Amino acid sequence: MGTWQSVCAGEGAQGCYVPARCFSAERFCGHFGQLNKSLLPLFAVLNGNDYVDLAALEVFFSKVRLPRGCAAGKGGKHVRLQGLLNWLSQFAEPGQAVDSVLKYLKKHQREETKELLCTSMEDYTPSDVNLEDFFQTGKYECEAAGKADLPRWVLDALAKGKLAPFISDALILRSTFLHVQVENMQRPSAHSTALPIRQVIYGLLLKVSQGAEAASPSKQTNELPVVCEFDRLQKTLKKTFVQAASLPTDFCDDHFPLDKLMEVPTSCRQMLLLETLGVKMSLLESIPSHLQLPVAVTCYWICCSEPKVKLHQLKALLLMIVSGELHRITSDPDLTVLRAEDDSIAYNEFLKWNEKKLQNKDFDLDAAHSFCQWQCCLQMGLYLNQLLCTPLSEPDLSRLYTGTLVHRLYQELKSTPSVENLFSFSPKMTRLYQVLLNTVESTVSPDFFQKMTKTKSESYKKKKASKKKKKAIRSAIPETQHLCNVNRFASLGVDD
Repeated sequence: MGTWQSVCAGEGAQGCYVPARCFSAERFCGHFGQLNKSLLPLFAVLNGNDYVDLAALEVFFSKVRLPRGCAAGKGGKHVRLQGLLNWLSQFAEPGQAVDSVLKYLKKHQREETKELLCTSMEDYTPSDVNLEDFFQTGKYECEAAGKADLPRWVLDALAKGKLAPFISDALILRSTFLHVQVENMQRPSAHSTALPIRQVIYGLLLKVSQGAEAASPSKQTNELPVVCEFDRLQKTLKKTFVQAASLPTDFCDDHFPLDKLMEVPTSCRQMLLLETLGVKMSLLESIPSHLQLPVAVTCYWICCSEPKVKLHQLKALLLMIVSGELHRITSDPDLTVLRAEDDSIAYNEFLKWNEKKLQNKDFDLDAAHSFCQWQCCLQMGLYLNQLLCTPLSEPDLSRLYTGTLVHRLYQELKSTPSVENLFSFSPKMTRLYQVLLNTVESTVSPDFFQKMTKTKSESYKKKKASKKKKKAIRSAIPETQHLCNVNRFASLGVDD
């Protein structure tokens, strides 16, 4: 850690730098009898990784005599690594070494193992991208990227991490993989809540320009492209073809293709983002700019989640966001002028509270599922915002969400409602929390959360009634709608 903090001032126009040690493959190979560098991919594959772990190779290791008597004994895997490197140094090129490995295997295993070894070795082929150019100029030339025929701004944004791999997967492969979180496997995937947002992303990426439609009159103009999504169905993997959203006519009047997306007026890009999330900019004007996107996403989450979000879940989430803001103000050296003494006191009190042992340590799976839905919505909201060239400021994700904290706040709020006043020592943070809460609550009906409380209350009053009566009461509770009422894209549901 100390090395990274040892920033040195360079001479002239060199700027600052961090001292580092340079390792070369050539010198590494020199330690093992002048090992040919081209054999290193085979060395990596033989040892296995996250993708390759051939059981047949254990037969090879059990039979081969590695140099220096390294097949077994003290030293474990490191000794075997050194022995394998020395063993490989006797070969001039990978083909010879592969043939030698196969001799130790049974005949029926050789062909398949050879194919797997050769395919896996290709993954270690050095890239032809000149990284020095990228770090000096921020641009690079890559043959594979050129063949993808993507707009220059998309390639540059992907290289700089300003667009996620999810975007390139949808654009090039027409398929995306939705990662599973710690959620309730009996409920629909947490990603289903964010489906309308993903459909807008697909619509932007895959929309057909006016010229392309004219060139293909045989195709139906109302036929929208689809993307193959891999998601879970309970505990199994499911493939679903999702139709891209048809973009609003006022956004597509000029039929901007993807390479011209940056030229679309910021107001139009912002409008598409906010309409997808079902909020108006006037609603967010009282929110700090770097929190406007998370708040808009939270409004979407409240309206679209199934089952309904509980009030304690919303409050826990907003209190967590406020804690991140308080940490930012009290720890950022650039903001020391704005730091008030009451903010420091409030943050210290928060740290004391956070160090206390939690009374109720039960894991609420339904709450976890709800927070997973929020994270899925935030993820896709971020991706859409990035694709639209950030019409809203990007939040600092490192301070925005802490899973352990939000679960703790939720549990405490259920038993100790006064936790809502956790930041009472800071008037600024108290106001921020109230503004966030009022903004989100204003997007739903006044009785949105009260209905749930009322149902529980009625159930409690009638707990001595017969079982039949209880069942009748439960069945009378209407199910909440799955799709968001305020989102214009919510009706774009897709069946298998």
